[in-house]
Amino acid sequence: MIHLSFSLPVPGSPWRRTWEAAKQGDPAGLAEIDLRYKYFGVNVEMVVDGVEVISKTRFVTLVDLALSLSHAKKCISSGADATFGFTESEEVIHLRREGELIAMSSSKRPWRVTVERGELASALSSFLRQAHSCLTAEIPELADNLVVRQIVHSD
Repeated sequence: MIHLSFSLPVPGSPWRRTWEAAKQGDPAGLAEIDLRYKYFGVNVEMVVDGVEVISKTRFVTLVDLALSLSHAKKCISSGADATFGFTESEEVIHLRREGELIAMSSSKRPWRVTVERGELASALSSFLRQAHSCLTAEIPELADNLVVRQIVHSD
C-alpha cells in the first residue's frame, strides 16, 4: 500500500510565506526556477508498505517535487528506471524495474521496498492531480502558468 500526500504549512510559518510571496506580481508568469526552488513549501509524506520513504516532517517545494515525480512516473510507465530527489537535499530515491514490480531505495538510508508498477503510477498520478488542484485553488492565476500546467498535462 502506498500513502503519498502533502499538507500546506500553518499560517505564520516561514514556509507559509513561500505561498504568500507567490501571489505578488504575476503568478502566471513565474519562472520555472522560482517555482521549483522559491515558492510553495509543503510537508510531504510517502509511506510504502510501512516504509517511510519521505518523512511527514520534511518540507519540500511542491512544484519541484511534482515535476520530479511526473518525470519518474513517465519513466516507470514506459518500463524504464527512474529517480527523484528533493530540493536542497543530497538524497535520491531510486526506482528500479523488476518485472511488474518497482524496487524503491534511498541513496542515504538503508531501506528497500517493492511495489507494483501500476499501483505506484496510480499513486503518483493522484498526487500530481492534487498538487495542481491545490496550487490553482490557492492562486487561480497559476492555472495559466506553463510550468504549473506541466504537472497535470504531462500526467
